[in-house]
Amino acid sequence: MHVSRTRRWASLAAATVLTAAGVAATTSPVEAAPTWAPADTATIHPGVQMYTEGAQCTANFVHTDDAGNVYVGYAAHCAGTGEATDTNGCEAESLPLGTKVDFVEGGSLASEGEVVGTGRLVYSSWLAMQKAGTTDENACSFNDFALVQVDPAFVEDVNPSVPFWGGPEAINTDGTESGESVYSYGNSSLRGGIEELSPKQGSSLGTTAEGWNHAVLTLTPGIPGDSGSAFLDSEGNAVGTLSTLAVAPLTGSNGVGDYSRELAFAQDASGIAGLALAPGTEPFSPML
Repeated sequence: MHVSRTRRWASLAAATVLTAAGVAATTSPVEAAPTWAPADTATIHPGVQMYTEGAQCTANFVHTDDAGNVYVGYAAHCAGTGEATDTNGCEAESLPLGTKVDFVEGGSLASEGEVVGTGRLVYSSWLAMQKAGTTDENACSFNDFALVQVDPAFVEDVNPSVPFWGGPEAINTDGTESGESVYSYGNSSLRGGIEELSPKQGSSLGTTAEGWNHAVLTLTPGIPGDSGSAFLDSEGNAVGTLSTLAVAPLTGSNGVGDYSRELAFAQDASGIAGLALAPGTEPFSPML
């Protein structure tokens, strides 16, 4: 089952929706390489809430391209229009590229929160796989990654550092071993704004699906609305993006798509020249 996005007034049971979007077409580029906002005042960053037609997910990593555009990642199923059982990204339905996405602070079931920026969907692994005719079962199941291009007016409000933990330092390309520590920052609207529940530390249960998936167990598992959240490995490297709430190998564990594979697929399929991870301006610091 996908952790999935939440709708503002939906119950937890009704909140799980999926899908993806395809190949990117960027808007007018910003005039120069971005200058990041200070981490303590930036309003758009990993962990910010992202609303797509009323459904909420959580941002993972910030990205740039050769033209100086800025993108924020989240799960492809956050733009989904299908059912909770539609877990095959090579078949599931999605909102189209160009769909408006809001960056929001303080969204909950009781409040719509404050819109702090806007962007538009420019890439989804699910639409991209459908266009490419992908048949690899592991990619279809675990390549759950989308990019929202930040509108130029809000680029100055972006910082790529993961809240609480800092980083990412670089990209993990080796996977995770069972027992290795992992770190994340979820921001589901279902938590009612209790920020103490957002930072998560846990352990990997190992890498599966020929490297496409990392099963992880954290003290409080990811729930609907946390979808897309960034995961860091024990060295602060970008290792994955939150996709599913699992019953195996352990009930309450989460499925985390392998970020290095998701990004490589996006670099090949998105049409975004020079698409790259933006490292955090704050050093990784595992404080828990």
